[in-house]
Amino acid sequence: MNTTAPAGIFPLAGKTVSRLGFGTMRLTGPGTWGDPFDRPQAISVLRQAVYTHGITHIDTADAYGPHTVEELIHDALHPYPEDVLIATKVGMLRPAPNVWTPHGHPSYLRAAVEASLRRLRLDRLDLCYLHRIDPEVPLEDQLAVMQALQSEGKIGHIGLSKVTPKNILDASALVTIAAVQNVLNMTDHADPALEICWNMRIPYVPYRPLDAGTLAHAHGVAEPLRWLLNLGGHIAPIPSTSRPQHLQQIVAAVRGEV
Repeated sequence: MNTTAPAGIFPLAGKTVSRLGFGTMRLTGPGTWGDPFDRPQAISVLRQAVYTHGITHIDTADAYGPHTVEELIHDALHPYPEDVLIATKVGMLRPAPNVWTPHGHPSYLRAAVEASLRRLRLDRLDLCYLHRIDPEVPLEDQLAVMQALQSEGKIGHIGLSKVTPKNILDASALVTIAAVQNVLNMTDHADPALEICWNMRIPYVPYRPLDAGTLAHAHGVAEPLRWLLNLGGHIAPIPSTSRPQHLQQIVAAVRGEV
């Protein structure tokens, strides 16, 4: 395994991981639905991320597929290296391709965590995000079940995804928030949650850092990723790709090799 962490090291959910993470949303079929067209390549990309490039922060969700990517991660990486952090997300229904429906009923969140543990073959999810806050369910009820699962040892740390500063403040009054995951890139660059996270010392994990490839085509890979990393030491981006060549470009960019 290449032990040189891309973009340096980063404290997240009780571990020290590579500051550059790997987002796995692209490892499905079209519409974030079903199996990837080339399953062996998806397995290979995951293995290359960890064992060739030294990426130790792997981000996923039960909604990717749904369930597909958690199964791929298991097949590619289990038993997991001790220094690898597998972060997943729960709280989203997938009734069809490209359709995403928040569902934060406590019994569903509990069942989703249990199912992720089985698919990933883990005893504990080191970092589990509430994928979306369900506006139909009180926030305190959604976080109460996450906290209960944490007390039971099934969740290590709790994160939030696609949230506002008020969401972060409200949630932080109830539980300890270990990470926030929002869209941030050179196009979508005005997220007020960024400053809140800095002030509260919460790691900020930007997804879509290359704006689904648009910014890479316009500026190359290096400029958008370096722009993000320079915004603050609390930022740990998770670019996603299904292609080994693109993964190599991403890692080279943050290491200053291109």
